[in-house]
This record gives sequence, C-alpha cells and structure tokens, in this order.
Amino acid sequence: MHHASEILFTLFVVFVAAQIGGEIAQRLKLPGVVGEIAAGCAIGPSLLGWITPEQIATGTPLDVLAEIGVILLLFAVGLETRLEDLKKVGKVAFVVGVVGVLVPFGMGSVWAHGNGFDWDRSLFVAAAFVATSAGITARVLQELGALQRIESKVILGAAVIDDILAMLLLGVVVSLQGGGSIDATHLLVVLAGAVGFIAVIGWGGARVMRWNSAWLDKPLGPHSPLMIVLALCLGLAWLSTRFGLAAIIGAFLAGMIASETRQQHTLEKQTQPLLALLTPFFFVVTGSKVDLHELASAEALWMLAVVTAIAIVSKFIGGWLGSLSLGRRSATIIGFGMVPRGEVGIVVATLGLAAGVFDNRIYAIIVAMSLLTAMVTPPVLAWLLKRNAGGRQIEVPDVRG
Repeated sequence: MHHASEILFTLFVVFVAAQIGGEIAQRLKLPGVVGEIAAGCAIGPSLLGWITPEQIATGTPLDVLAEIGVILLLFAVGLETRLEDLKKVGKVAFVVGVVGVLVPFGMGSVWAHGNGFDWDRSLFVAAAFVATSAGITARVLQELGALQRIESKVILGAAVIDDILAMLLLGVVVSLQGGGSIDATHLLVVLAGAVGFIAVIGWGGARVMRWNSAWLDKPLGPHSPLMIVLALCLGLAWLSTRFGLAAIIGAFLAGMIASETRQQHTLEKQTQPLLALLTPFFFVVTGSKVDLHELASAEALWMLAVVTAIAIVSKFIGGWLGSLSLGRRSATIIGFGMVPRGEVGIVVATLGLAAGVFDNRIYAIIVAMSLLTAMVTPPVLAWLLKRNAGGRQIEVPDVRG
C-alpha cells in the first residue's frame, strides 16, 4: 500500500523537475520535452535516485499518471486533426507506415544476428526498432504549432499504421520464442480487428459527431461537453487495448471525433490546463526508466551508439522513401518525425527481458536507444520545421453544424 504523503511528495518532485528541465531546454532553444526527459534521467534511479524503480513499475500511481498524461496528449492532438485531413494524406501515410516498419525491422534483425543472437531472438530485438512513439513527436509538433502542416498529418497517420504493424510483429516474434509456429489465421483476425476498430470508430464516430454535436450541450453542467468527450477518450483508450492496440490510438481517435463538433475550439482551450498538469509526468517517467549503470563501459557505449545510429537511420530512410512524393523537404521532415521510439521500444525491451531473450545490458541498451531517439529528434525536427516555415497547410472546408 502506497502511503499518501509519500506519493504526493513523489508527484511534487517529478512535476517540479519537469518544469525546471523544460525551462532549461527552452532557454537553450530546444523543445521542452527534451528537458523533461533529461530531468527524468537525472532524478531517476541511475543518478539522484529521487524516484525508485518500485515507484515507476507498471501499475504504480506514478506509472498510471504518466499513462493518463500521454493519453490526454494524444487526445489533444486528435482535437486538432480532422478525418478529412487524414484522408488527404492517407496513401502517403500508409506507405510511410509500412516502409517505416520494414526497413528498421530488417536492419535491426541483421544487427542482432551479427552480434550473436539466433534468428528467432534477433527478430525479437528488431521489434524494438519498429514503432514510432506518437507521443514524443506529437508534443513537438504541438509546441511548434505545426499540427496543421501536411507533414504532421502524414506522421500521425503513419504512426497509427505503425502501431498496428508493430503489434502484429510482436505477436509473431513472441510466438517464435516459445518454439511455436506462427498462426496466420490468428494474425489475420487480429489485423482485421485492429483495422476494423479504427475504421468504424474513426470514420463512423466522426460522421455521427459532425451532424449531431448539439447534444453535448444538453446536460446542465457548465463543462458538460468536456466531461463527455473525456469519458469518450478514456473509454476508447480502454477499448483500443482490447483490440491489441496502444491506448493512445483510442485517445487519438476520440480527439479526432471531438474535432468534428462545433465546440472544438472551446474543448481545445479547456484541455490545456489538464495537459499542463499531466503530460510532464509521462516524459519524466520515460526518462527515469533508463539504467545508466548497465552502460558504464566502453563496449556498452559503443553498442549503444551503433544501435541508436541504426534506429535513427533506418526509420529516417523508411519515412523519407515513403513520402518522397511530397518533395524532398517534406520527406526529410517526415523521416525525422518518425524516428522517436519512446515507450514502444521500452515495452518490447521489458517483454524481452521477462522472457529471457536477452540480458540486463541489452535491455538497458534498447531502453537507452528508445530514449535517445526521443531526445535527439525534437531539436532536429524543430529546426527543420522552422527552416521550412512556409510549408503546406491542410485546408478543409468546415462542414460542422
């Protein structure tokens, strides 16, 4: 049982560290998310030890608060993303998502096999290279006010496709570890369920809300529209996990549905205080999960450098090749926007460690790679977006009631 005063003190430490880290980063002309992740590394178990491994374990109050933070972040991003926007970039996003999975998975498999893993385990390690962290990139795009750019819509659409493919790949590699065969029928059912969930909820929900948003104002509460869409956000976040997807996909869909309402701008303003309070917890907790002690050797650092380089280059190539139809500048932005691994790589690493696929050092390297890609990408992406400040915006006629 967690003592209330201990929990409150931990929340205080994490929140203040996030504000200090974010402020320092912004004064250095870096996105605030970089400072928040760095603050997590500093106060985490590896350095100051102000938060312990037990406090950030799955299911603890701090872990749950971090999960709620990233769910709300993706909900807010969805609020600025309309279905018609994604339709305009659907083909490009699909290609970016698919190629952006195949290239990192292939390069990661070759690297792991070259370092002594058999092919079954190499495929498991490679799964950590695959999925983009939508939360990291979305925060940067939001901070820069770039969510309406065509590149942003491609990145977010491709991240959804990434998540579906990553879950399928993870199912394959997990089954291989137990010496079992791959059940193609089961994988097809999972794929159909995931795609069907996104299509029905995203397309159907957006159409219903577009023409019937007046009912949000019927309850007497002064914040009834916000309360209703937040309930929708949490409900769809839970439901998406039942279809084998990340909770943030359901939250993103909820925001996209709410973006079709005539109360959209009011909802955006009302969610800002919630984001300011809760999203820093996600990024600090993410940073605190790296174990720097396992990297305290020249060999480990060299391996980390190689793995991080492969992760960045492979994802960039996939995103760049998939979006060349938009021009080289846009393809470069999209390529870097797809680089962060964040929580997705950490999840795969945790599963691999629990299954005995690799040891603590490889686990630390994969987690550190995930965090380094999350920290390297924001400043590069910010520089590219500012350099190409005249990029194309998506324009969609407003058909809401």
